[in-house]
Amino acid sequence: MMNGCFNCGLYHADKVIDRDGPYAICPECGHKHSFLQLPLLIVAGASGVGKSTVGQQLAGRVREAIVLEADILWRAEFNKPEDKYREFFETWLRMCKNISQSGRPVVLLCAGGIPENVEGCVERRYFSAVHYLALTSRDGDLADRLRKRPSWRNCDDEAFIEAQVRFNRGLKEAGSQTELAIELLDTTGVGIEETVERVASWIGERIVINH
Repeated sequence: MMNGCFNCGLYHADKVIDRDGPYAICPECGHKHSFLQLPLLIVAGASGVGKSTVGQQLAGRVREAIVLEADILWRAEFNKPEDKYREFFETWLRMCKNISQSGRPVVLLCAGGIPENVEGCVERRYFSAVHYLALTSRDGDLADRLRKRPSWRNCDDEAFIEAQVRFNRGLKEAGSQTELAIELLDTTGVGIEETVERVASWIGERIVINH
C-alpha cells in the first residue's frame, strides 16, 4: 500500500522520509504523503526461551499494540544467514509499517529480531524507533527445554540445540553492550505469568515514550 506512489504509480520502498510531517516522498516525481511513523517493538530470543507462549498470552492482554509472531511467514527460501535474512526482515518491516497505519504499533516476536538484522533494512526508516527486548535463559535450562519438546517439533538434534545455546549466549553478551540497545529479560526460574507481565510492562513503557 505505502510503497506505491499515489501520484505517478511507481513502486519505491526507498521513499525519502521527512520526519517533520512525517512524509514519505517519491524519489521519481517528488509527490509526498503523510503517514503514521510509529515505533516497532521486537521481542527476540532463541528457540525454547518462551517467545511463543508469551506472545499467545500478550495477544489478549496488550490492547495498545498488535502482537504478531514472525514464524507465520517463514519459508525455506528466507533462510539466508549470509545476507542477515534480509528478504525476511524487509517483508516483515513492510508488513508492520502498513499495519501500524491503523494507529497501533506492532510488537513482533521474532527469534533473530536483533539490530544487525533489522537496522540495515530499507523499510526500517518508516518507524520512529525500533525497541529490542531479548528473552534469555541459562544455557542448561534452555537445552533441557528443547530436549523436552514434542518430537514433531524436531528440536532434539544436538547440533540445533548447540546453535540455540550459542545464540542465547550471544544475546546476553550483546545486551551488555549498551550501544546495541538490546534489553534483556532472563526467564530462568520465572513463571510464565510474571514473564508476560514484565514484557507487557516493557511494551507499555515504550509506547508511552513514543507517543
